[in-house]
Amino acid sequence: MVTQLLEHERIRTTLPKAKELRRVAEKVVTMAKQSDESARKRAQSIVRTPEAMTKLFEVVGPRYALREGGYTRILKADFRKGDGAEMAVIEYVDRPGEMRKAKPPTGIEAARAVFDAEAELVQ
Repeated sequence: MVTQLLEHERIRTTLPKAKELRRVAEKVVTMAKQSDESARKRAQSIVRTPEAMTKLFEVVGPRYALREGGYTRILKADFRKGDGAEMAVIEYVDRPGEMRKAKPPTGIEAARAVFDAEAELVQ
């Protein structure tokens, strides 16, 4: 399911699956931010297609370079017809065409993001 989330950046599934997918998807994005060979091999054991690996390390990883976590969002949806399972939409935050905009960082998070961005410019 991580591969499908990377390809489509938003998928609809049951709420328990979305909660479990969030845990794995967050780890994969953290690996992509490291962008070394070791992280690539660990991510390859989770992500199944070469296209998704390319997107993970070239698009998704750099997109969240300044974000410390919270790369995904779960929005509760309706109940599935037939068995009544609670459905949810899981999506990456700060992506083009997203359902809801991410809140800007406040307080110490904002200060840390500015400091880290300036530190990277100096190096």
